[in-house]
Parts: sequence; C-alpha cells; structure tokens
Amino acid sequence: MNTIAKINDEIITTDQFIKFLKFSNEFNDLIQRLIRNKITVHAAKKMGMSVSVEEIQEAADDFRRCMGMHRAKDTQNWMDNIGISSEEFELFMSEHVYRKKILDTILNHENTEKYFRLNAPKFDTAEICHIVVEGEEKAKELMALLEEEPENFDEFVKEYSSDDETRFTGGRITGIRRGILPPEMDAKVFNGTPGEIAGPFRVNGSEVYEIIRITEVKTASQESVKEKISETMYDEWLEKQMKEHTILLEN
Repeated sequence: MNTIAKINDEIITTDQFIKFLKFSNEFNDLIQRLIRNKITVHAAKKMGMSVSVEEIQEAADDFRRCMGMHRAKDTQNWMDNIGISSEEFELFMSEHVYRKKILDTILNHENTEKYFRLNAPKFDTAEICHIVVEGEEKAKELMALLEEEPENFDEFVKEYSSDDETRFTGGRITGIRRGILPPEMDAKVFNGTPGEIAGPFRVNGSEVYEIIRITEVKTASQESVKEKISETMYDEWLEKQMKEHTILLEN
C-alpha cells in the first residue's frame, strides 16, 4: 500500500486512510460523489458530446486561477504535492467539461421552467412548532387542553415536550418540504392555515406522539428555489442513468 503520511516512525497508508473514512462514515458520501461524476461523464459521451483541447485548456486556466496558481511552476508544484501527473490533471479537466456540458443541457432555462411548472408544489415549504410526548393518553389530554386554550402551546412545549433539540426554541422546525413528514401530517400541514393546531400524530408506530401548530406555509416561486430545482432535476436524471450501469463497490 502507498504511504500517504508519516508521524515520526508511524506510516499511514492509503488502506488505513480508506478504513478511517469508512469508520468515520465519510467514505460512502465521497465514493458516491465520485460515482455520480463518472456516470455523468459516461452519459455525456453516450449522447455524442465531445471535448476539445481548447475547452480543456480553458477549464484548466479557470481552475488554476481559482487555486491561485498563476505560474506553470506553481501548478507543477501543486501536482507533485498531491501526486498526480499532467495526464491525470488533463483527464480531471476533461471530465469537468463533460459534466458542465451535460448540466448545461439538462438544466437549461426551458427545462427548469417546465419542470417547476409541473412540480411546483413539491418545492413549497412549511414551518411548524411541535410538542413530542410519550403515550397516547397524555397526547390526547394535552390536545384537549390546547383546544380550549391554544395560547398555552408555547408553555406546553417547554413543560412537556421530550424533544430536547427544539424544546427551548418553542418546538420550532423550519424548511419542511412536502413529502418529508408522514402522509397524514404532511397533508394537514400543507392544507392547513397558520395558527392551526393539529394532532396527536403517532410517530412511526411507536408510543411517541406529536402535536403540531402550523406557523407558516410558503408557496415557492421559481426564482426562490432555482438551486433546489436544479439539484432535484439532476438527482432524478442521475438516478435513471445509474440504472443503466452495473456498479460494484470493493470491500
């Protein structure tokens, strides 16, 4: 195995580094990112796209400027330090251009506008406050009290909620998109009105129950969620592409 670092007489190898990434639960994210990039390049080539020498040079020049490498010597020192050859650097730049071309194709204005028009509701977001308690009887008791005195909701969050992450912030949860919540709760939130209190909802078949107060429902505009639209479109496109390939991860 290649040595990638030394601490006094202790050698750290690539195998140890990979195992560390797996142990720290970072390996899957990194390997999936690499696979996604490779699949995108495969798709670009399958679609008949090509990359010219001039396009690779332009991408390389942009990369060097971003990295603050203004002289050829700076670039060579950088490549030597991370252990890549000129050929490997050119390959990275080539794949970068392929990915950019395919993204420019599938995420052009016409496609994103059409996608948003057909899928606008999925980009709406909501803000709620919740109370989490154990036991159906306790949840129903609190709900009955809140139906009589809804103004006590904030007080009940502090006094009764078992969710330590939100208990001292009024039970507030923001940025909830359609489909994230369980179906019954999702429908209630996105069809409800601000200030409405609903529940109790059973959590994943357990003895934990949730009471919610709808704070706000935001209807998305294309401009406000343009990055999320692109991200969603690319994810859905990539999922289809990956089904056309056999992907095996070595142990």
